[in-house]
Amino acid sequence: MKITILGTGTSCGVPVIGCQCEVCRSSDAHDKRLRCSILVETATTRVLVDAGPDFRQQILPQPFRRIDGILITHSHYDHVGGLDDIRPYCQFGQIDVYADPLARKGMLEMLPYCFAENRYPGVPRIELHEIHANEAMRIGDIDILPVEVMHDKLPILGYRFGDFAYITDMKSIAPEQALLLHGVDTLLVNALRFDRPHHSHQLVDDAIDFAHSIGARRTLLTHLCHDIGLHDEANKRLPEGVELAYDGQIIEKNGKSFA
Repeated sequence: MKITILGTGTSCGVPVIGCQCEVCRSSDAHDKRLRCSILVETATTRVLVDAGPDFRQQILPQPFRRIDGILITHSHYDHVGGLDDIRPYCQFGQIDVYADPLARKGMLEMLPYCFAENRYPGVPRIELHEIHANEAMRIGDIDILPVEVMHDKLPILGYRFGDFAYITDMKSIAPEQALLLHGVDTLLVNALRFDRPHHSHQLVDDAIDFAHSIGARRTLLTHLCHDIGLHDEANKRLPEGVELAYDGQIIEKNGKSFA
């Protein structure tokens, strides 16, 4: 299994429109951050986590083959705003999209034309499935465990894939949910910035403490805003075993990066 990190930015992305800070003006590709998403693949199965408004740009460099399922963390626009762009993949058949009850409701309201009884010709062929935290599932040959985390007061889903876990937009997690992540080798988790607390997102120190609490060997930080600083300089501030993720990074299941 390999994981391709399609995007590591917050809802505004980096650079932020109109911003002239040194991060937004940086020429380093590591400082260009599209909205958060990952692609999890084996030789026979392909699973996308979230399809934000940058999905088209993110997927174009990837080989064109079937997407077997799309896992939704929550229905905020920066995580589902690109669902309409899955249309070309519908030539392989309908696409199964998995979401918890709140995210399912949000998508029905946001994209009603995709789920209408009499659908307009050409709309994505989506089959929407309701899933729940703590209930293991399988897509193709990929085993998945949804885990509930809190995005301020909104319950959303993170996902565990064997010894790899992906969590974005988390502010807190209940102890019983954290237990489901113990034994994870590689953790990809949100960390908005180093300082200035946010009401619905954890900061770098919070992410590091969480990673240590579940025993992750390697931690990559995502959902990063421009306040995180320049990629290379920010990485120097992080402890051993923790690093900033970047768009296009590829991770093997055992945590070894080869791109």
